[in-house]
Amino acid sequence: MPVLMVTGTGTEVGKTVTTAAVAAAALASGRTVAMLKAAQTGVGPDEDGDAAEVARLAGPVTTAELARYPEPLAPATAARRAGRAPVRPAEIAEAAAKLAAEHDLVLVEGAGGLLVRFDEAGGTLADAAELLTAPVLVVASAGLGTLNTTELTARELRRRRLDLLGVVIGSWPGEPDLASRCNVADLPEVSGAPLLGAVPAGAGGLPSAGFRACAPEWLAPRLLGRWDADAFRERTGL
Repeated sequence: MPVLMVTGTGTEVGKTVTTAAVAAAALASGRTVAMLKAAQTGVGPDEDGDAAEVARLAGPVTTAELARYPEPLAPATAARRAGRAPVRPAEIAEAAAKLAAEHDLVLVEGAGGLLVRFDEAGGTLADAAELLTAPVLVVASAGLGTLNTTELTARELRRRRLDLLGVVIGSWPGEPDLASRCNVADLPEVSGAPLLGAVPAGAGGLPSAGFRACAPEWLAPRLLGRWDADAFRERTGL
């Protein structure tokens, strides 16, 4: 798994913090890690973006960013409004492949969901994954509504014959409601893929050292962590 694509079921589901957790767990296991942000939107030229946040939380990660646009919009729209060149799937695939030649693991973080458009031709992160034949990790929200968006994402990946590695809950609440607890069992059912972790809400606010120490506890062994799905389900009480 030299390249892993990380997508979300939408915006604000914990994709960047989950990417940082995967990076931290990989570093703790002795891997070299790179993180590629395909297109950063909504951040000024001198501000830290998602790649910098992953490095801050996870540790010594090689970071790269292909394009940056000032408005917090879909990359294709943000590029058009800024009068700048868009990022195309082939460019994402090429950059990831170059990083993979020098690192054990390359994490490619998309923007929003799987089918968010990067260019005027409708190119998406899914297209880049196809070019790389790379597996995809889906970051989902915990609560009501997540089953529909997760299943739609999984169906599109299957339609394209892409490998859905699994699902991670990107922000697990400290006091989960009934829907969140039920979704622990239902997410693997609707996605047809294993639940590979649950990152606690607020994890991105931890000190870097604390984040790095805890990250393996939030992720399953397939993501180089120690999280146990069966034990987690038992703790939900359902």
